Order: sequence, then C-alpha cells, then structure tokens
Amino acid sequence: MNEVSTTVHPVITIGRQLGSGGFLVAKILSNRLAIPFFDKELITLAAQESGLRKEFFEKADEKNSFSIFGNFIGATFGNMQDSNYLSNETLFKIQSDVIRNIAQKGSCIFVGRCADYILRNNPNLLSVFISANIEDRIKMLVKEKNVSPKEAKRLTEQADKKRSAYYNYYSNKVWGTATCYDICVNTSALGLGKTTDLLFEIFSYKFKRS
Repeated sequence: MNEVSTTVHPVITIGRQLGSGGFLVAKILSNRLAIPFFDKELITLAAQESGLRKEFFEKADEKNSFSIFGNFIGATFGNMQDSNYLSNETLFKIQSDVIRNIAQKGSCIFVGRCADYILRNNPNLLSVFISANIEDRIKMLVKEKNVSPKEAKRLTEQADKKRSAYYNYYSNKVWGTATCYDICVNTSALGLGKTTDLLFEIFSYKFKRS
C-alpha cells in the first residue's frame, strides 16, 4: 500500500442508505488505509468536548425533522436544571467543531453526521454516498437485525426520512443527490468488496499520485 502524503490529511466522508452496507465499507476501508473512522463515536467526543451529557446529542440525532423555531432540549448540569435551552443548531455546531478538529489532526473517515458539508472547504476531502437497491437493503436488514421483510422495509423508509431531513436541513442540499458528492456508488451493482476496492483506488489516485 502506498503511503499517505505527510503534507496533507486526506479525509473521506461517507453518507449512506440504511442497509446499503455503507458502514461495513467504511470499516473495511479504514482497515485498508490504516486510518480511523468515526460514526456514533462523534456523539461521545462531542459530549466530552462540551461537558454535556451524551443524551442531548442522542435525542437531537433521533429527531425526524428539524425546525429553526423548534426542537429545543433542556440541559441538565449535575443536579441543577439550567434555565437556558440547547437548540439543535447549538448541538450541531458543537459536533461540527469536533469533526473539524479531528480532520485537522490526521486522515480519517466520517460516516454520516453531515460531515461532507461541514468539511466542504477542506481541499483534501473525498465525499462519498453509498446506496443499494431496496430489495438488497431489505435482505441485509432481515439478516442483520433478524426482522421480517415488512419490518425491514419500514426501517429503511424511516431511516431515509430521518437522514434526509437532517442532511437537507443543515446543509441546504439534497441527501443522496449525485451532484452533492464526489462519488456515488450502488453496492447492489458492485458488491461490498468491489465498492471498497473502487473507493480505495479513487482515494489512492486523488491523494497519492506524484
């Protein structure tokens, strides 16, 4: 494997549909490139960085829609109730700062969290969106979560709605639209292994050519 340039910190962001295998691709790619990847770990890091409880970030992350006038979360510090309220925008800013700080320190992979938008001004960014045909997504969820095909389909629809609402609100772009990313890959066409190979080659070409 070629060595990553020491003068830059290439970063990959991966948006993905539930059941597309995007998380597995990120994990395999992380191992092949020997760089860390971050998903829900960002919630823990954001909580540590801000001194707030993880629950605040988790509750904001679970919401299906976002409003500039609504969605406020009461903040409890220790045994005292703060009279102020944390908006989703405040929590998003804290998480965004964590993502930027991590990206400045070294190469890494971010899964979801609007990371491609947050790092849009990073010249060393490779943004990816991973999708799959609905039939394959359902099959994967049936196997992974041990649910019925009907429930798996419901989960995909719920996840698509939540992820698109989150992304579209904070980025002012359209989740999953090809023009919003550098690379869009359908794992139903290539499979997880070939998808990982493709992204590895693209990463190598973009950041390691002489």
